[in-house]
Amino acid sequence: MACTVRPRLAAAAATAVALMTLVPVSGATVRPPKLDYTMATLDNGLKVILLEDHSTPIVHAEVWYHVGSKNERPGRTGFAHLFEHLMFKGSKNVEPEGHPSWISSVGGQSNASTNEDVTIFEQTFPAQYLPLVLWLEADRMASLRIDESTFQTEREVVKEERRMKVENQPYGRLNEIVYDQAYAVHPYKHPVVGSMEDLEAASIGDVREFFRTYYVPDNATLVLVGDFETKEALALVRTYLGRVPRSPNPVPRNIPREPPQTKERRVQLEESWPLPAVVVAHHITYDGHPDSYPLHFASKVLSDGQSSRIYRKLVYETQLALAAFGGGHIIEHPNLFFAVAIVQPGRSPDDAIDALIGELEGLAREPISEGELQQAKNQFARDYILSRQSNKDKASQLGHAAVIHDDITTADGEFDIFMNTTAADVQRVAKTYFRPENRLVLTIMPRGSGMGGSR
Repeated sequence: MACTVRPRLAAAAATAVALMTLVPVSGATVRPPKLDYTMATLDNGLKVILLEDHSTPIVHAEVWYHVGSKNERPGRTGFAHLFEHLMFKGSKNVEPEGHPSWISSVGGQSNASTNEDVTIFEQTFPAQYLPLVLWLEADRMASLRIDESTFQTEREVVKEERRMKVENQPYGRLNEIVYDQAYAVHPYKHPVVGSMEDLEAASIGDVREFFRTYYVPDNATLVLVGDFETKEALALVRTYLGRVPRSPNPVPRNIPREPPQTKERRVQLEESWPLPAVVVAHHITYDGHPDSYPLHFASKVLSDGQSSRIYRKLVYETQLALAAFGGGHIIEHPNLFFAVAIVQPGRSPDDAIDALIGELEGLAREPISEGELQQAKNQFARDYILSRQSNKDKASQLGHAAVIHDDITTADGEFDIFMNTTAADVQRVAKTYFRPENRLVLTIMPRGSGMGGSR
């Protein structure tokens, strides 16, 4: 134990020093250095981002496929998450689980994640094994093995994951309920994990077609950060991944646009939960829109931690709620800003709703204080530097800028935007989005309470 504590304390001390130099006591912020990356696009459409970092003999690689749950059609949800599993189940030259096994055998680590907009496959490994990693990624991109038995097995794994994380957890379905009620046509309406019915109805033909459509080089971005020479690394990328054929057809982007909400909606439901939950949600803009940055500040002020306005008001001061949380879910397409309260026993859900609305509307009535603004800026500056400490952190920043924003310059440019945001900007976006006609109010009562319906 003693061998591990000291390095952690040293790292924490180094981070503290770095943050002190980044955000001086005076409030003036020193801009961190920009990321010195190189970009290229291969003939097959694969985008490549390379950033040299010779501080350690390690490389981190991420493949961002621009496909998430929003690319699934109604009745066939959960496919992107299913492929997070299937992509490790073997390809023409690699046995099932061979990919992570190879990475582990050379001292590396691999992982994957799926959300509404992207699916990301990542690995961190000793730098001399870059050719192996590129070959592994090329092999599963070009020749993933999708057979009936693997499909059936992984479908059951995903269904069990849904049971554990969603259906068998108290308030596990809260997110699904909010988005199902808030959206009419946009596929953000359905959850990333998919529904049991859709997973059961899926055929292997459906799954293979989804792979052929989206897991192609012209829908992928490779990010490499670490100990390599850019020219040599790019040559290796061309050797391995450059040979994968591009899709014969354009990747479809025909995602229905959610129509504007024109009047407040109030919905009452029942769930098998121990206490009532209330939600106040507003439709907001997308990641990278000028309004998204002040909305991040609104999230910090209203709902980031126990000192935030919503938690302080509902949990400490009025004791209406056992817990209160929320914030802006700011992603590739317009999404939601929502506030949630788990209502204290014996207290009124309607009073909790009024309190949540009061905090949201209060942000529109009066500008946040200079202290709140500076605290939020300090937090963003802190998050900014902490998100660039490792090769993995840098790759994530670059991938997000290139894929979600379709503008890699935002990986560096957002820092100045955050530091130049004003209290007036925060008030303006609150007035723009926290309007009654743009509001959804959900009251979810314990089953058997007799409530239900909407208006």
